[in-house]
Amino acid sequence: MNKQENVAVERIRNGISTENPVFIMMLGMCPALAVTTSVTNAVGMGLSTTAVLVVSNLVISLVRKIIPDEVRLPAFIVIVASFVTVVQLIMQAYFVELNASLGVYIPLIVVNCIILGRAEAYASKNPPFASFMDGVGMGLGFTIGLILLSAFRELFGAGTLAGIQIMPSFYPPIDVLVKAPGAFLVLGLIIMVMNAFHIKTRANEITEGCDGCPGCGVPGSDPACAGKEDKKA
Repeated sequence: MNKQENVAVERIRNGISTENPVFIMMLGMCPALAVTTSVTNAVGMGLSTTAVLVVSNLVISLVRKIIPDEVRLPAFIVIVASFVTVVQLIMQAYFVELNASLGVYIPLIVVNCIILGRAEAYASKNPPFASFMDGVGMGLGFTIGLILLSAFRELFGAGTLAGIQIMPSFYPPIDVLVKAPGAFLVLGLIIMVMNAFHIKTRANEITEGCDGCPGCGVPGSDPACAGKEDKKA
């Protein structure tokens, strides 16, 4: 494979598995928990976010050298908001029911931490092609995460998938799964399985990276932390 193919494969693999925004990085939890009551909603939200990610990453990478550092974040927000507006207008025109179902979560893509996080951490520091593929990878990872959550919730909570009846008529739906608490229960179950297979999430890294210090009262204080505390005293 040539260099660009290597970059494309690495970025897509990174978004889907290594740094999956939903299950590994634990980003975008608000839409991930709110819209996953059905697979249709999950696909719509995932593809909308992917479209904004890809185009905004590309544009930010193209203009990264001419944006002053002092207005970097406001400029990123303006770029992202412009593309979110385009996506919202397209959905209002051609996907009316889906747009109504997703409601406020489409305009809230503007402040989705995945979008701004990739703009700041990757697109603003890398060339256009790599940034474009990073948007594709992260968008696919986000979409897959939403689909997995929604498939479990809709199948066992309503007996359907994308509105199509799957479970037999005598199956008693678990109503709580398609309600707000169900989102937390399903996400917690998935994270529990990941922990059982020793798949590290960002939350694991933060928690396990702390050896304790006098300030937090955790046993096994890091000597470096202790030294800092002694100096402060």
